[in-house]
Amino acid sequence: MPIDHVQIVSIPVSDQDRARDFYVNALDWELVSDNDSGDRRWVEVAPRHGQTAFTLVTWFETMPAGSLRGIVLDTDDIEKTFEELSERGIIFDGPIEEGPFSRVTSFSDPDGNTFVLHQLYQPRTRVLSYPPAGS
Repeated sequence: MPIDHVQIVSIPVSDQDRARDFYVNALDWELVSDNDSGDRRWVEVAPRHGQTAFTLVTWFETMPAGSLRGIVLDTDDIEKTFEELSERGIIFDGPIEEGPFSRVTSFSDPDGNTFVLHQLYQPRTRVLSYPPAGS
């Protein structure tokens, strides 16, 4: 029973409408679903052409709005993405930094959930098995 990808990550928000507008308008993500036909409103957004979607949640007591940290968003052109997102009102925590394996910067959504914008220097190679053969 292999797991092949992350389908949905929950982002804790205080206001689903404000959060939806941020992710759809400022980040230019797709609105996958906005369904209020049950006891909870389900608002789901996703980066265009991405595999993982995000649901904007208000109902997890152990996940207060703004408590999500460290979601890494990949880009092939960090300067262009930085510029486009800045023009849409995203305020970055600082300039693009050079790291040992990638270039990074970070920003927050209106609730304070933080994201890392990331561009690798070289494509990532996958470990084919673990533990390594002969261990």
